[in-house]
Amino acid sequence: MSDNRLPISVVVPVLNEEANLADCLASVRFADEVFVVDSGSTDRTVEIAQAHGARVVQFRFQPGGPRKKNWALENLPFRNEWVLLLDADERVTPELEEEIRREFQSGPRYDGYYLNRKLLFLGRWLRHGGNYPSWNLRLFRHRLGRYEKLETEDLQSAGDVEVHEHVVLTGRAGYMHQPMLHLDYKDLSRWIARHNNYSTWDAKMRLNLLNCKELSQAIPARLFGTPIERKRWLKKLWVRLPCRPLLRFLYMYVFRAGFLDGRPGFIYAVLKATHEFHISAKMWEMRQQQQATAIPASVERLGPENT
Repeated sequence: MSDNRLPISVVVPVLNEEANLADCLASVRFADEVFVVDSGSTDRTVEIAQAHGARVVQFRFQPGGPRKKNWALENLPFRNEWVLLLDADERVTPELEEEIRREFQSGPRYDGYYLNRKLLFLGRWLRHGGNYPSWNLRLFRHRLGRYEKLETEDLQSAGDVEVHEHVVLTGRAGYMHQPMLHLDYKDLSRWIARHNNYSTWDAKMRLNLLNCKELSQAIPARLFGTPIERKRWLKKLWVRLPCRPLLRFLYMYVFRAGFLDGRPGFIYAVLKATHEFHISAKMWEMRQQQQATAIPASVERLGPENT
């Protein structure tokens, strides 16, 4: 390991990320090693990763099995105790790098650290609308952290990587004050297509919440817990409210002052409200499908002599 590099192993899950990957990898040159976990990209993703000195590992998702990040945490041959999970459209800023360096020079005081993300959408930082701060546990001792399981692993439409799941840490977590950047160069068509898949995942997860299903490998819902636990608690209330698409827009654009983010703020609030409608519609569809399969099963249990 270079004397100037920190004992951190970076994991970047990718699929056709040639537009984002080079800048992402350049932002983590301070790390001792970098793994790019690919899912069969057909563009220049692998070539770019190798040119930046990253180790490329291929991953193939099997429905019901682990998704990409948990698989990486379980199977990659890390030579460092600490791991940093980063998406290809995220960047570690020089200010955040310096803060991480200071923490490691004095010896980490915690077992993991929440990082704050600044979302840049249509070229503008969405500072309002409830988009900032956005805390995610991304830097931690890899043996102590795994992404939660929300019993949505069978959904192929949600993709092969954890997007909405959070890390469950066995230990104490601290916070880095300098934010990282979350900026995506994909156009709105790609955003809409991606969130169509995400809405299927959200619908399944919210039905679990409505049914009060306790998930042993998930972050608990607590009003006075961590920011993620508090968000999960609020979501349990949210799924029971009527008119959620309208409420989503009013919350983001009016009550959380999304209008201060100009036209990008308005577009984002409308898109998120539309996403909320898609979730509600898919929840209704899933209930209908569950009822349709439950009726034949009950008839079969009765038997022909009782029908």
